[in-house]
Amino acid sequence: MAADEPTPAAGPGQLPPVPAAGNLFDEQRRNRRATWLLIAGFVALLGFIGFGFDLFVLGTSGMVHAGGVPFPLPVAASGAALLGIASAWLGYRFGDRAVLASSFARPVTADDASPEVKRLMNVVTEMAIAAGVPMPRVHLIDEPDPNAFATGRDPDHASIAVTTGLLKTMSREELQGVVAHEMAHVRNLDIRTMTVVAALLGAVLLLSDWATRLRLGLPSSRDSKRKDGVSLGGPFVVVLLAVWLLTVLLTPLIGRLLATAVSRRREYLADASGAELTRNPLGLASALRKLEAATAPTARIYRGTAHLCIADPLGSAVNDREGWLADLFATHPPIADRIGRLEAMAYRRS
Repeated sequence: MAADEPTPAAGPGQLPPVPAAGNLFDEQRRNRRATWLLIAGFVALLGFIGFGFDLFVLGTSGMVHAGGVPFPLPVAASGAALLGIASAWLGYRFGDRAVLASSFARPVTADDASPEVKRLMNVVTEMAIAAGVPMPRVHLIDEPDPNAFATGRDPDHASIAVTTGLLKTMSREELQGVVAHEMAHVRNLDIRTMTVVAALLGAVLLLSDWATRLRLGLPSSRDSKRKDGVSLGGPFVVVLLAVWLLTVLLTPLIGRLLATAVSRRREYLADASGAELTRNPLGLASALRKLEAATAPTARIYRGTAHLCIADPLGSAVNDREGWLADLFATHPPIADRIGRLEAMAYRRS
């Protein structure tokens, strides 16, 4: 099956098909394209919120005319779009630092001489060589719940962070599977898309919060006709106002939907690519079982960066489901499904 073909649905009572790891350069091109599309979507959303502020809050005091047709002077719209572009650039350049700081991750140093940390560094070195990427920076999160994520803009500026709970929970084979999964995200440039999305989501939520704090109201009858002849009471403007208000209210949800446009297929492909690196699908499958059994949320990883982790750090029930609703709202595919696919890969080799 070609790398860019959709994975066919499984029949009743059947395991979903195992996705192909795909051509590395195809995956990288797809992620570059997805990054630009997501940035464009976020900037358009921010610009629309700013446009509504210009039209319905600043009103005709900021109107300009082009060919006799009035338009609001795009003051807030330009500012909001620039905020989105700046957030995208900052997310691209420094988003990994923000993600690591928000998770209280600390770099591994010479003082971290415990056997678990030495084993981690050995495994990361092995998997970097297997993936053909530079050695990423390694960070620890002092958190008892097992989890891990990768971040950065490219393999030359990548970081992998694991919780101390993961080191204590996993055997060497299981740790190798987890690190290989994250190394696959690094190699495929998933980290670029997901790190930029985390930064843009923060900007969208901030602007939405500002907008909802404003005192907004429908144009009054005395304002429906301005001295410059611009009507603000027409049905089209009323519909536009309703759409804008609805967008402001639903922006947090819209932002999260755009964030989950980094589809669940990314996790399936990282599982398959990780198993390709280790030649041991059952190691990652066993690690996922332990991650599934750890029901406590990962306290030091927040909602804005949850989509970066190998397993949902928030314990959201929607991640255990399949279907279109889960595809819209879930950041991760069901772990049981991922385990089934990995076991199927192992059985094919037996």
